[in-house]
Amino acid sequence: MSDVQNEIPCLEPINQQKGASASMEEKKITPEIKKQLLEAAGTDNYFDDEESLLAHSYDATPIYQAMPEAVIYARSTRQVSAVLKVADEHRIPVYTRGSASNLSAGTFPLKGGIVLVMTKMNRLLEIDEDNLTATFETGLITKDLHDAVQEKGLFYPPDPGSMVVSTLGGNIGNCAGGLHGLKYGTTKDYVLGLKAVLPNGDVLETGGKLTKDVAGYDLTKLLVGSEGTLAVITEATVKLLPAPPYKRIMLAYFDDLFAAARTVSKIIAAKVIPATLEFLDHGTIREVEAFAGIGLPTDMEAILIIGQDGHQAVVDEEIEKMTQVCMEEAAEVKVAENDEDAERLMTARRAAFTALARKKPTTILEDATVPRSQVAPMVEKIVEIGQKYDVEICTFGHAGDGNLHPTCMTDARDEEELARVEKAFDEIFEAALALGGTITGEHGVGLAKAAQLEWKVGKAGMEVMRGIKKAFDPHGILNPGKMFAEETRERVVLD
Repeated sequence: MSDVQNEIPCLEPINQQKGASASMEEKKITPEIKKQLLEAAGTDNYFDDEESLLAHSYDATPIYQAMPEAVIYARSTRQVSAVLKVADEHRIPVYTRGSASNLSAGTFPLKGGIVLVMTKMNRLLEIDEDNLTATFETGLITKDLHDAVQEKGLFYPPDPGSMVVSTLGGNIGNCAGGLHGLKYGTTKDYVLGLKAVLPNGDVLETGGKLTKDVAGYDLTKLLVGSEGTLAVITEATVKLLPAPPYKRIMLAYFDDLFAAARTVSKIIAAKVIPATLEFLDHGTIREVEAFAGIGLPTDMEAILIIGQDGHQAVVDEEIEKMTQVCMEEAAEVKVAENDEDAERLMTARRAAFTALARKKPTTILEDATVPRSQVAPMVEKIVEIGQKYDVEICTFGHAGDGNLHPTCMTDARDEEELARVEKAFDEIFEAALALGGTITGEHGVGLAKAAQLEWKVGKAGMEVMRGIKKAFDPHGILNPGKMFAEETRERVVLD
């Protein structure tokens, strides 16, 4: 399991710093409103005991926590509609939550209210082999869909590091990517249709199984990546692909960090688009090997994990071409001898975050993304910034699509160090933007990056998004406090 924070540190001071639970005076769920919610949700699905509230007061993002007033487990679209009607009438915040594995503080209940948990709506409704689609409830675990379609000889490419625990609704809400993003794209490229409940309880159905559909605005694409701020998505239809018949994995070891980063661009320049092109720096290699024990060379400064799939003749030819490119700067290149070796390598990559998270109580994983031609300068800037602020930053990620995950191991109880970490990541985001990149490639904005969102989209972009939010959610009950920060953080002036 990766991309999941395993430890929530020291909650009391964190509450004061990053999020506060609603006080008794701020509580909005009166006995009469509770009665209405019980009728809407069903008594078996409504919880307001202390243990349930505490368990749903945080997500996988370190530092952030706030207490809700109620937790409701969704069971059907009709039930979600009934709950939202009550919440909208009484202006009660609603925070939709799947497995809470997100890393942008996107699902914790900043302003109290209701946490609406989707994990019980987890049915795979249909695999349509004629139209190559799958339809499911959004509480379905990502890997469960992968396994089900694989049995049919089909393939659903989006595969975030957290796929063994993350829900597909969370993937859709954050437009998740994964290890196959370079060749196959991200979640937005596969969602064809949605069933969603608007804040007033109306049910909206968008798209369908059609490959072509230009009837009006593309509301499907608008809802993908909306982070629970516009509607509660209850069902989705996604397109599938035939499973590739043949796969190979190779490793390239580098004793120069920047040589590895340069090689990423050289592979793409050679007119090869690998299915997987992953990057691990020295610190990540060391921790992954200590965690997984698969024989990675801990004396190397960087490793590229490169995979290709398709027809055997083409795959073999392209693996050979990529081997030649890597050998221009790599210390050693190895090709996995069998499927078991290949799977072991990919499992190790997915374990990167978990391995790093063992080092210190708080692990902050970020999501700076640049054009792939700028991977080398971006890696160089991350190293410089880590040294400047005297913080330990390890970097891994989807180098083939420029999506790097600089990861800082720290301790939230050390306020002075945490302040340095915050400044370091501000500079990392600024560096990414200066290189033509973005502040987030697949983790979303949530609250964690709300203050920097204007850096990327500008004032005009923020106004357009606020207008869309107002049109969908006029009373502002869905995931309030996320994406739209009260104040934009001042941009960093880099030397």
